[in-house]
Amino acid sequence: MSNVPSDLHYTRTHEWVRHLPDGNVEVGITDHAQRALGDIVFVEIPEAGRQCGLGEAVATVESVKAASEMYTPVACEVVDGNALLSSEPEAVNTEPYGDGWLFRGRPTPGAETDELLDAAGYEEYLRSQGD
Repeated sequence: MSNVPSDLHYTRTHEWVRHLPDGNVEVGITDHAQRALGDIVFVEIPEAGRQCGLGEAVATVESVKAASEMYTPVACEVVDGNALLSSEPEAVNTEPYGDGWLFRGRPTPGAETDELLDAAGYEEYLRSQGD
């Protein structure tokens, strides 16, 4: 079973969201997603200032197996991309919930988050998908 921290929220497309004390969100891909992709060799992150709609393709994660789009789980303005990933993309594999985060964003006022799952809901979703 995948590592699913209880303090995060999740999408059915395997992104996670951490609500930060300053009101922003931090976003990355889940342990399940990084395991499915295999060894990450390149990550394309969004630039600060980019406006992202809910569910919009916002980053690309490439592994030795495949390239995968990452979708924004919350409508937001990107405030910071994880520059570490340009030189150490493998951080997504080793610390998907730590140094492997992809970007931070300022949620659009009134942004919908109803589709986000809590940890128990995400674990149930994974079980339903055979993980």
